[in-house]
Amino acid sequence: MANISDVIEQFLVQLFADSDNVSISRNELANYFSCAPSQINYVLMTRFTPARGYVIESRRGGGGYINLTRLSDNRDKLLDELVNIPVSGGMTYTAAVQILHRLCESKILDENTAKLIAAIMSDKALIAPAVVKDGLRAGMMRSLAAALLKKEDKENG
Repeated sequence: MANISDVIEQFLVQLFADSDNVSISRNELANYFSCAPSQINYVLMTRFTPARGYVIESRRGGGGYINLTRLSDNRDKLLDELVNIPVSGGMTYTAAVQILHRLCESKILDENTAKLIAAIMSDKALIAPAVVKDGLRAGMMRSLAAALLKKEDKENG
């Protein structure tokens, strides 16, 4: 049997069947699943991240409404988003793997290539302090996206 986080995630994913934008009340959702609102927050913060293709906007008060937006799967738009990743903020290994997974889902990368890139971006491969590793990863992801955009331009032009 699936755990409550999996059930909540599946429920929210199904809400996107008709739209790329969903507005929900955190408290109503918690009541529906008979769980604490913090459980809803956990699912949102771990499974609906920008790296996985979602943006969350939260409104305080009135039951704590949350607006979820699914980002485009359009190849060019996705790659443009990645090219504009700020290097100064860095990128964790988990976020990098989520982005690589998204690139596979969008058929931009194949799974073997994504696994190789993930290995290169791992903490073991990057011998530097954590803060530097995150910046390096962000820069690598930007470079990857730029190279993929150039490749696509050559194929289309």
